[in-house]
Amino acid sequence: MDVINVTADADTFTCNAYLALDGRPTLVDAGAWPGIVDRIREETDELDAVVLTHQHGDHVAELDAVIDAFDPDVYAYGDHPHRTTAVDDGDEVTVGDETFEVVYSPGHADDHVALVSGSTIFCGDVVVHDDGAFDYGSFGRTDGPGQSREELIESIERILSRMSDSVEHMYAGHGGEFHGEVTDVIETALSRAKQREPKYPDE
Repeated sequence: MDVINVTADADTFTCNAYLALDGRPTLVDAGAWPGIVDRIREETDELDAVVLTHQHGDHVAELDAVIDAFDPDVYAYGDHPHRTTAVDDGDEVTVGDETFEVVYSPGHADDHVALVSGSTIFCGDVVVHDDGAFDYGSFGRTDGPGQSREELIESIERILSRMSDSVEHMYAGHGGEFHGEVTDVIETALSRAKQREPKYPDE
């Protein structure tokens, strides 16, 4: 599956927003970069669906603009005025040309989901490959209102229980994408999260 980070060149703070072109053109998260519509149009004239991992501002700020431009279906766990399809734990959604299982994964956000197929994971912010705190296995912040380290640990464990060792493509909401032994990266993140130490020194 061809996946493009369409916010890779953003000059403002945003999440990674991923465009899958094979099969059903699908955007995973809409980001917060005002240039995202033009960037999507460089790749495709049609966008069938947007799937939200969660609704923090850096993931949905440009959703209105994307909807105005392409009128896609919108899949989300939490309520949203533009949601056309509610997803729940265990549901299946199509991203590009692959079928993904929805894995409810709160802790960083109470409406967070990850998407897992036989080869790929879109993990939002629950777990990432690299960020300002750790490389090769980090996890979402849990020091804000409504966030929970304990829930996040359970969520990472749930993701691992649903993943097969064949998953080799990891697309997270922040940091770089990763291709290789994704299970090992996520297990490393889980180990660090279980230490229950502040992710950043100023937490």
